[in-house]
Amino acid sequence: MALERMAAYTVGCIEAGAACCVPAPLVQVAGLAVAYGAHAVLEDVTLDIYRGCITALIGPSGCGKTSFLSTLNRLTDLIPGARVRGNVRMDGLDLLAPEVDVMALRRRIGMIFQRPNPFPVSIQRNLELPLREHGVRDRAMLARKIEMALRDVGLWDEVCDRLDSPALALSGGQQQRLCIARAIVLEPSILLMDEPCSALDPISSRVVEDLILRLQGRYTIVIVTHNLAQARRIANYAAFFWMKERVGNLIEFGRCAPLFDAPSHPLTAAYVSGVAG
Repeated sequence: MALERMAAYTVGCIEAGAACCVPAPLVQVAGLAVAYGAHAVLEDVTLDIYRGCITALIGPSGCGKTSFLSTLNRLTDLIPGARVRGNVRMDGLDLLAPEVDVMALRRRIGMIFQRPNPFPVSIQRNLELPLREHGVRDRAMLARKIEMALRDVGLWDEVCDRLDSPALALSGGQQQRLCIARAIVLEPSILLMDEPCSALDPISSRVVEDLILRLQGRYTIVIVTHNLAQARRIANYAAFFWMKERVGNLIEFGRCAPLFDAPSHPLTAAYVSGVAG
């Protein structure tokens, strides 16, 4: 990571679960609503996503967490009948504006899905493809960027002698780390993670969780998780979603420790204590 880019994150978080030193919003969401056809799935969501911090989205299934995540890099554009209203801004840029270059946006805002989804090609080719798609052609630069990304996710020593091997031959945990490497090889500002550990065994899950903590500060991370213990371990901020009249709503948002230890809304208190949800 270039020194100037690292300096930009000095306003970020210095340890998981702690308050950010100087909270600075990178993304500001106001009045966000999402519907698929006639079915509203999310309404009136307003929150800030802080630079360099980890924000956990928690709440029961079906309350709009993944839909919220998908609006941030316009994956909702790919869903027939999807309608998004409201304001989503990153560093002043209106992310929902029709004129936004969606390919460039997705380079800045990477996505890691619930199940590992490496391309059915070699390990090296998985990282080459997005780089070439975004104009990187020099072989030496490709090699440097690929090695750096694999080192960042702790995979280099495990695969450096078999980069031409099929990515699908890797273990589930290795595949997920490869997918994270594929996202960060483009040097994004934000990583969106939709339950990245839910399809992994406990050991692989812990490896990925430790990786997320190592990436904190260098990237702004928004993670959907149903694992409340995981959210408490890694997140600086938490957003609790719930269904109201069959539509997802943001019930409470704030620093993670106070939200879990002294929630201000009775629904949050019931959910984090295991009484509801």
